[in-house]
Amino acid sequence: MAASKRSVRLLSGLLLGAGVAHFARPAQFDAIVPRVLPGRARTWTYASGVAELLFGAALAVPRTRRTGALAAAGLFTAVFPANVQMAYDWRDRPAPLRALALARLPLQVPLALWALRIHRAERPS
Repeated sequence: MAASKRSVRLLSGLLLGAGVAHFARPAQFDAIVPRVLPGRARTWTYASGVAELLFGAALAVPRTRRTGALAAAGLFTAVFPANVQMAYDWRDRPAPLRALALARLPLQVPLALWALRIHRAERPS
């Protein structure tokens, strides 16, 4: 049974939009790259933006959807440390911003599960 077209389009659009944002407004992403990563933050920002664009495009194409969904689940897991970094860095910001940063932490779980559901639904019979 294939994943619903709506679900696939939404997740693909989310990834493509996020990927574009990494190039349109890279400074906001540079700021949350964990400082323990080697190299420049901008390199990690662009690399994750490219990954989001690739995985979003792969999800949009039926032939590559399974692989794209699995890669997206991995990406959602891999970027979790950036959300932890953001929550830590924003600990002294006004309460609404702190709440936003903290709300991003558990968001990665449903995103990864969503991608895995698409991956499983696209399983060849």
